[in-house]
Amino acid sequence: MRIAAIGDAHLGRSAYTATTSEGVNMREHDFEASFAAAIEACLAQEPELVVWLGDVFDHPRPSYRSFRVVMRALSRLREHGVGLVAISGNHDTPRLPGTGNPYAVLDDAFPEFHFAYRMSYETVDVPALRVHCVPQMRTAEDTVEALHRADHERSVDRVNLLITHPLVQSVERRYADINEIEINDAELRSDHVLLGHYHVFTKVRPQVHYAGSTDTFGFGDVAHIPKGIVVLNTDTGDCKLVGLSGQRVLHTPDQISGWGRGPAEIQVDITEVLSHLPAGDIARLTLDGIAPEVYRLLDLGAIGEAAAQLLHWRLQPAFDTTSHTVEDLPELGSLGQRWQAYVAEQQLDNLDPERIVRTGQNYLEHAIEAAFDTASAD
Repeated sequence: MRIAAIGDAHLGRSAYTATTSEGVNMREHDFEASFAAAIEACLAQEPELVVWLGDVFDHPRPSYRSFRVVMRALSRLREHGVGLVAISGNHDTPRLPGTGNPYAVLDDAFPEFHFAYRMSYETVDVPALRVHCVPQMRTAEDTVEALHRADHERSVDRVNLLITHPLVQSVERRYADINEIEINDAELRSDHVLLGHYHVFTKVRPQVHYAGSTDTFGFGDVAHIPKGIVVLNTDTGDCKLVGLSGQRVLHTPDQISGWGRGPAEIQVDITEVLSHLPAGDIARLTLDGIAPEVYRLLDLGAIGEAAAQLLHWRLQPAFDTTSHTVEDLPELGSLGQRWQAYVAEQQLDNLDPERIVRTGQNYLEHAIEAAFDTASAD
């Protein structure tokens, strides 16, 4: 059986300030376009089943716009007569009972598809295949218990496919995230395992793969591994990445040395690098060993003019050790975890903790990006 899998689409995710002519955040539009392209890539593979591996939405209360994107995608699958099994992820699963779930609306509108979102283990039997669904759970303990049940209920006359959305401890952590469920990959026991949550296509071990995301989230992603879909052939065991094309690129050019150099000389190098990057892309440029007093004298306005073709650019100063080091600046990962832990300890009657955590994470991300550009003034 040929199965096409889509990992984290995170519809509704936005970044930076650029907008389309319709006023939509440009990065939000990128994620929508990538998801639509992923659906078409799935259909081009002529699969017998499509699976979504969680975090279709970036948060559990998606906008009407995000809902329309998903509804159109589901209609495309329906038109082609392709089945779908989907699980919820850590971003699009509400933590508070009674607040509703976006997957429930999809379940009502498309009863021929199967959506596993109730924080419980479910199975779906199709000809020659049993799909074991372990969506986002409340705790790691709940997740492990559900995985044990999936192992116990493996079919003897069908191929078994496990789909779930944890972070396995054997992969390199590239970012901090909210409501993560972390497990040992030894808990993943099935004929085949397809995973959501980790945004880079990764072979964890034979027959256990992360599908990755449909668009690039940040500079923590691996630049040479494309974003796309995964195609699994259960007859041969082959699992391959089908990359998408035409996506916006995040560049990390070779760092520029600032050791013993003046602002004019460094600025020439900066404008030379940034001005030659493709239009519409995003760039992060590290200045190695630059003195704070030199960094302060850079003409950011002139640099901005030279990089005007880019959607967004950022200078990341690594100050020389005689004055200030970039490691002295706060890290988004540690601050985000502190913020999430703080919110969890508060009594938030009639408030949505998920929304508060998400808002704080967004503020922190923008603040730390700005800190890199203003650190010399501290």
